[in-house]
Amino acid sequence: LQELKQSKFGANRTAITEFILLGLVETPELWPVVFIVFLFAYLVTVGGNLSILAAILVEPKLHTPMYFFLGNLSVLDVGCITVTVPSMLARLLSHKHTIPYGACLTQLFFFHLLVGVDCFLLTAMAYDRFLAICQPLTYSTRMSQTVQRILVAVSWALAFTNALTHTVAIATLKFCGPNVINHFYCDLPQLFQLSCSSTQLNELLLFAVGFIMAGTPLALIITSYAHVAAAVLRIRSAEGRKKAFSTCGSHLTVVGIFYGSGIFNYMRLGSAKLSNKDKGVGVFNTVINPMLNPIIYSLRNPDVQDALWQVLKGKRSLA
Repeated sequence: LQELKQSKFGANRTAITEFILLGLVETPELWPVVFIVFLFAYLVTVGGNLSILAAILVEPKLHTPMYFFLGNLSVLDVGCITVTVPSMLARLLSHKHTIPYGACLTQLFFFHLLVGVDCFLLTAMAYDRFLAICQPLTYSTRMSQTVQRILVAVSWALAFTNALTHTVAIATLKFCGPNVINHFYCDLPQLFQLSCSSTQLNELLLFAVGFIMAGTPLALIITSYAHVAAAVLRIRSAEGRKKAFSTCGSHLTVVGIFYGSGIFNYMRLGSAKLSNKDKGVGVFNTVINPMLNPIIYSLRNPDVQDALWQVLKGKRSLA
C-alpha cells in the first residue's frame, strides 16, 4: 500500500496544495513586536497615501499632470502594501503560516501587476518633467488630459501582460516538496527554488521580460532626465535652477530606491541559496517604498502641505 502511494505521488508531482511562509522572523517571542511594527507601518502608509490623494482631489492648484500621476502612484502604493502585509499580520495572529497554492499565485500576480504599473507610472512622470522643463510652450497640448489617461491605461495594460505571463509560467512548474518559503510573501525567486521541474525557461523569461518591461522604462527615465539636466544648467538664475531641480529630486529619489531594490531582488536568481537579505529587500519593496513616497513628495512641497491642512481643518471637502 505504501509503495502504491509513493508511485501515485511520483506520477502526480503536483502534490503540494499549500506552502508554508516562514515570515520575517522564526522566533515566536518576536512575533508580537513584528506585528505591532508592521501594523503601524501599514496604517501610516495607507493614511499617508490616502492623504496625498485627498489633497490632490480637493486642491485646484494640484489639478496638474504631475499630481494626476502622483495620485495614481498613491493608489498603487496602498494596493502594493495591502497585497502582502495584511495577510502576514493575519498569519502572525493566527500562528498559522500556510498559504494555499492558488492564494500564493494570486498574491504573486497582484504584486507584479501593481509593481509593474508603478514602474511605468514613474516613466510617465519623468516624461511629464521632460515636457514641462524642456518644451514648456507645447506642454499643455502634449500632456493633455487625454494623453494622461492613455499613459495610465497603457501602464496598466503592459503591467497586466507582464504579471499574467509570469503567473502562467510559474503555474506550469511542478511542486512536490519541500514547500517551505523563507519569506513573508510569495514571489518568483523563492518559488523557483522549490520547484521539482527545471526553472531555466522561467528564469530566462524573467530576465528577458524584465529587460524589456523594466529596462526600457529606466532607459527612458535616464534619457528624459539627461535632457532635463541639460536644460536646467542653461538657466542663468541660481534660484531658477534650484527650483527646477527640486521638482525632479523627489522623483529621482523614488526611482533610485525602486530600481535599486528591484535589481537586487531579481538579478541574483543564480545564487544557490536565498538569504535573509532577500527579506530585507522584500520589506523595502512592499513596505518602505510605499511608506516613503508620500513623505518624499510632500515634505518639501508647500502646495501639498497647504491642501492637506485645508482638508484636516475641514475647510475643503472631498465631496
